[in-house]
Amino acid sequence: MEAPKLVSTLFLTIIIFVSTCPNPFLSAQLCHPKDKNVLLQIKKAFKDPYTYASWDTSSDCCDWYGVECHEKTHQVISLSANNGDLSGPIPPQVAELPYLQYLDFHKQPNITGPIPTAIAKLKNLKSLSITWTKITGPIPDFLGQLKNLDFIALSYNSLTGPIPSSIGLLPKLTGLRLDRNKLTGPIPDTFGQFKGNDFYLYLSHNQLSGKIPVSLGNKEFTYVDLSRNKLEGDASFLFGSGKTTVQHVDLSRNLLEFDLSKVEFPKSLIFLDLNHNKISGTIPAGLTVPEFQQFNVSYNRLCGKIPVGGSLQKFDYSAYFHNLCLCGAPLDQKCK
Repeated sequence: MEAPKLVSTLFLTIIIFVSTCPNPFLSAQLCHPKDKNVLLQIKKAFKDPYTYASWDTSSDCCDWYGVECHEKTHQVISLSANNGDLSGPIPPQVAELPYLQYLDFHKQPNITGPIPTAIAKLKNLKSLSITWTKITGPIPDFLGQLKNLDFIALSYNSLTGPIPSSIGLLPKLTGLRLDRNKLTGPIPDTFGQFKGNDFYLYLSHNQLSGKIPVSLGNKEFTYVDLSRNKLEGDASFLFGSGKTTVQHVDLSRNLLEFDLSKVEFPKSLIFLDLNHNKISGTIPAGLTVPEFQQFNVSYNRLCGKIPVGGSLQKFDYSAYFHNLCLCGAPLDQKCK
């Protein structure tokens, strides 16, 4: 065959092959059309932010920023946006992603309004995180209906009102962050019924009042931060030598009153802050934990000698000052 005819035949063969084979770019569109349409509605409701600039009709939504799809069903299971420019209320359209498991908006200072009631439809939701925004209103009671939730973070917002007791009945919850809001009222008694082990509980920097529920003493926590509230009464039941997972306890800047000398502390404890309360008694010898990373009992009503040993002397005087009659190193006050 002559060379020009050979080239012509090969070119024609390539044209036929390309025209009959499926377009690899079109075949890569795995995202469900309904999910894609919902996401585009969410983008529009947030006023077409630059954060979601990759959300283009011609591309696969499973490849968009802040979107994750299930590897087999290709349904959207995660929606997030961190450090961005989303603006306005959280669109109710998020509830039209029925397989959503993770919803995360972080450091979005222009997100406003309440938590939409439509979120109650997300029965597959495992993690709800809306932090460092300007959302307002109460923590909705319907969160207690989302039985698959294992983590809730609503910290650094402007939420008000009481904490719904229904949250304490969530069967899979292992972490709760409601710190740095404007929440009022007591800590729900149901919080002692959390099922998960190694629980994380952050309620600090609010206006919570009343007594800490005794039921919390039945729970194994890893991190507990109830600081900077108006809590009063006894808190000694949060401790106990039989507990094995307690590492971090911050009860500072409340109105708590109990005898510290009668408290047995778990050996796992490495962080204890009790400053600015009305705690009396002496510092028990059992607190000479070698691995203490933070320790502060200042601004209380403690007396007696600071126990020697462990790591108590590695903290300076500010961890002990402004008590009734504490003495011994690191304080300058000598014991008689």
